[in-house]
Amino acid sequence: MCGLSGEIRFDGGRPDLAAVERMSDRLAARGPDGQGIWTRGAVALGHRRLKIIDLSDSGAQPMTDADDEITGVFNGCVYNYRELREELRRLGHRFVSTSDTEVVLHAYRQWGTACVERFYGMFAFALVEHRTGRLVLGRDRLGIKPLYLAPGPGRLRFASSLPALLAAGDVDTSLDPVALHQYLSWHATVAPPHTVLNGVRKLPPATVRVVEPDGSHRDHSYWQPSYTRRAECAQMEPDEWRDAVLDALRTAVRRRMVSDVPVGVLLSGGLDSSLIVALLADEGQRDLKTFSVGFESEGGEQGDEFRYSDLVAREFGTDHRRMMVPSDRVSNALDDAVAAMSEPMISHDVVAFHLLSEQVSKEVKVVQSGQGADEVFAGYHWYPELAAVPREEEPQRYAETYFDRPHADLAGILQPHLLPREDVSGRFVREHMARPGAETALDAALRLDTHVMLVDDPVKRVDNMTMAWGLEARVPFLDHELVELAAACPPELKLADEGKGVLKAAGRKLLPRDVVDRPKGYFPVPAIRHMAGPVLERVREALEAPEAKKRGIFQEAYVAELLAAPDEHRTKRGANALWQVALLEIWLQKHGIT
Repeated sequence: MCGLSGEIRFDGGRPDLAAVERMSDRLAARGPDGQGIWTRGAVALGHRRLKIIDLSDSGAQPMTDADDEITGVFNGCVYNYRELREELRRLGHRFVSTSDTEVVLHAYRQWGTACVERFYGMFAFALVEHRTGRLVLGRDRLGIKPLYLAPGPGRLRFASSLPALLAAGDVDTSLDPVALHQYLSWHATVAPPHTVLNGVRKLPPATVRVVEPDGSHRDHSYWQPSYTRRAECAQMEPDEWRDAVLDALRTAVRRRMVSDVPVGVLLSGGLDSSLIVALLADEGQRDLKTFSVGFESEGGEQGDEFRYSDLVAREFGTDHRRMMVPSDRVSNALDDAVAAMSEPMISHDVVAFHLLSEQVSKEVKVVQSGQGADEVFAGYHWYPELAAVPREEEPQRYAETYFDRPHADLAGILQPHLLPREDVSGRFVREHMARPGAETALDAALRLDTHVMLVDDPVKRVDNMTMAWGLEARVPFLDHELVELAAACPPELKLADEGKGVLKAAGRKLLPRDVVDRPKGYFPVPAIRHMAGPVLERVREALEAPEAKKRGIFQEAYVAELLAAPDEHRTKRGANALWQVALLEIWLQKHGIT
């Protein structure tokens, strides 16, 4: 896990090494164990290293292959790198390290852009062909690792975070109306290629982009489950699906133990993270470190779930640490969490993950985490409603059920020059759901959530907050083979038992019943949900700042209405509307965007 950056010129000039160095410096937290800059011809690459695999200097980046054909930078982990290295050795490739980065270089030389289809893992990379000057950018199937792009006159810059591109300079920081619409409609999800800034785009998941020296490029999308029923699974009974899911999850968890440093688990006490702990214990893992976080109660709302995480820790004998965060620490930590955001994210648990990651990083460098199970296995309470309509009505039902507000409401929220004339968020949903595959209404909703919403909300959140402290988070529920299996699973098995039915059935084979049958939990942060004390003061400060007045994103009357009753205005999803508005402005101010 690391941070990468770079620049390619298309105008005959040399890359701006100072800009690449500024990007690399901004990525220092993602890779505190080493750094490097490489340049040749029209390209420069920067890298910050977090030592997880091959702790020696042989694993340093940017890395050039043994035959001086390819130089690259890599972020993430290819879990099957050892098997691929042996295969490549048999094909005649020579290796000088035991790192997965070197495997990526040789895999590209052997198989070209199709190499990504052989990788099991999470990754973003940039490779330069010495002979042609061609740049190849790639991203993993589920977008677990980020890759941001900033095109400019005669050049392209790229980096693991949006703030790194800002550090390089010369970025168009005007606001993207399509992204703003999605942010306010889709619970802060902004689908690729958009970001909230017009001058920054992001490479979509499961995509390889080949950039030619003249600036032209072509994209190849290399993976997308069909979300239809497989013929070979037609006769499977529910218990067979349960066992298949459990076997696939066991494999996913085992894969994510590949490391030259210890691996811990973020243990919320819910089904998903508890299953990871149980499977690791079942695999013979001993002295496993587990970590939980909780918050002070506010407005009568409980702020921790230690009862359940403690139960799991005792059951499996883990070395468990729990962290209680007082409400005043939330407000103090808020700005640091926003600084770590590549894009504005409104989910309350962003602060929880940031604070937890700070503590966990003092103990381990790698953790497994349970993100993704609810989207992959239909765990949220709204999925039965989404499944209850004919397939052709799903786009409308999805927007009615999941969006924070309808398009018409935005006319009273955004200033006119930032409001698209049409419902661009609704159009995105319609177009995505119109693609081939996805048999049922639920299939269409899960495909959208898993491959778009999940990527640009919970997955991005975990990456940003953990990497702010040099902590690598691995997410076994986003193992691509497990996702493929879940996509083929009959909807009724996922909807059973009030959601995640097939996963709960698997959990009952390993976990205490109290954990499997408990009400669904989440990372509650009451101080934000109820706009309490110092958090409200920070919100008010941001919205009343001169920068906010000058920027003028929101209708003044709307902001005044929210501030007059901070805890009363809720979106259709139940989120605090003031927090949604304020977080965007805090993010813009924190990143120096005027």
